Amino acid sequence: MNPLNPVSLENQANFESPIIIALDYTSEAEVMNLIQQLDPSLCKLKVGKELFTACGPKLVEKLVISGYKVFLDLKFHDIPNTVYRACKVGCNLGVWMLNVHASGGIRMLEQAKLAVDESNSDTLLIAVTVLTSMNQADLAQTGINEDIKTHILNLAQQSYHAGLDGVVCSAQEAAHIKHATSPDFIIVTPGIRLNDDVTTDDQQRIMTPKKAIQNLADYLVIGRPITEADDPREQLLAILSSIKSIKSV
Repeated sequence: MNPLNPVSLENQANFESPIIIALDYTSEAEVMNLIQQLDPSLCKLKVGKELFTACGPKLVEKLVISGYKVFLDLKFHDIPNTVYRACKVGCNLGVWMLNVHASGGIRMLEQAKLAVDESNSDTLLIAVTVLTSMNQADLAQTGINEDIKTHILNLAQQSYHAGLDGVVCSAQEAAHIKHATSPDFIIVTPGIRLNDDVTTDDQQRIMTPKKAIQNLADYLVIGRPITEADDPREQLLAILSSIKSIKSV
């Protein structure tokens, strides 16, 4: 069988998919319809603010019970004690990964890490650096005049020293952060667009799946290119096939 044949990916026991599908929905029915077309061995799932606000923790638990690794993308950013408590609740839901905002400061990051450690779970904790919807001008409007790449690196290093497992950043910064922290420091990249997808939507710093992996991203967050495809499973397999030759399996 051709090693790049998408169908062959489904049966590889040692293959960990780097794809996290963003569930940009507002109802449980939409989510369940999608995941029935997929498989936990082919992808992970991201539950963000919109879906979580609409459906709450019960849906997260259902997805976990269904066998999917769930990235709880609520970007906690509050006083250290509040974030500590929120992270504990997230771990208790059985999620694979959750995140906080790196700009919350070192004490907040350390408290988030403490919550995960005390939960005795395998939940990964990552921090958002600068949203991929922002560019240099947007950052300046917040009062931060530092070069955006320098600012992202500083936030990533702060997260690394606080003991977090990784960061969320654009694929453009992935390699730089890896080299400045550790090869094991996880890079999760949103803003992923396909070769023939010229629409950036609200994203500014984007990259294709193959280029993102080449730039040392570990996990790729992909939403509408998969969820709005005529055949989401076929689209997912095509993306996996396109990156398989450069991703260790």
